[in-house]
Amino acid sequence: MLKQKISNKQPGILTYGITPPKLNTVSEKVAEISQKQIERVRGLGLDGLIVYDVQEEADRVEEERPFPYLQTIDPNDYCKTYLHQLDLPKIIYRCVGKNTEAQFSEWVGSDTEEDRFSVFVGASSSKQKVQMGLTDAYRLARSLNGNLTMGGVVIPERHIAKKDEHLRTVTKANNGCKFFVSQATYNVDASKNFLSDYYYHCRHHQIEMVPILFNLAPCGSQKTLQFMKWLGISIPRWLENELIHSNDILDKSLALSRDIFAELFDFGMEKGIPIGCSVESVSTRKVEIEASIQLVNEIKTILGKSVVHSQ
Repeated sequence: MLKQKISNKQPGILTYGITPPKLNTVSEKVAEISQKQIERVRGLGLDGLIVYDVQEEADRVEEERPFPYLQTIDPNDYCKTYLHQLDLPKIIYRCVGKNTEAQFSEWVGSDTEEDRFSVFVGASSSKQKVQMGLTDAYRLARSLNGNLTMGGVVIPERHIAKKDEHLRTVTKANNGCKFFVSQATYNVDASKNFLSDYYYHCRHHQIEMVPILFNLAPCGSQKTLQFMKWLGISIPRWLENELIHSNDILDKSLALSRDIFAELFDFGMEKGIPIGCSVESVSTRKVEIEASIQLVNEIKTILGKSVVHSQ
């Protein structure tokens, strides 16, 4: 169904994102963590599960990372070993720069008889040393695996300064990306500015628009807020104030995230842009993970009402 929805450029695609356990986690604990993750997402009615590939990003900012970077289990290995019992399409994030062409070719050219999904991620900054760029990754994927549905990363906040995120998106789509996932969304104006430019550019050049999944991540503490800002997530000052000074930062974050997505989804529906949603928790705190599951159910309500209303 996920492949068909992406191919049909359908609005309302819903995914959930997880990060594999740390590489140094003992196997018994990994099995326990994976079982909890499976139990959380099973039965949510998702179209797919995003499994992240984490990179250090130390070159991107000078500020110290709020939480220490620890390498995680390879997302592809984690899915095959621990998540195989979850009957849900897995969308594997792949930080392509840390692979040689030979390593990447081996990975992308395997399991060609299966429907596979992956989001290719480039360097986190121009300072980061990479062994391979995105353009080469797209080329290899196109030539080696016709059953791999490629996705890309979109960063609407980058559009504020450079005003070219819509052009980056179109270029990536020309290279084979069939859908896009944003980083965590708290800046509704930046997202609408990007969508507007994307829509009018595609209309002018008669380009079909592809699904864009806006990522939502609840924020349950000032520590999480600090980490989000370190990750480069754009949080407007007024919204940061609302979170910091609220009686319940997590509850406020949920309400704001829900309202932001509803506004973006309505904006997209008016213009025929196939907007979807991906939810995650950037924190490992149980309360924030549970809040992300609650948010999935609230987003399902928005998608259900809006999609039915539009038909």
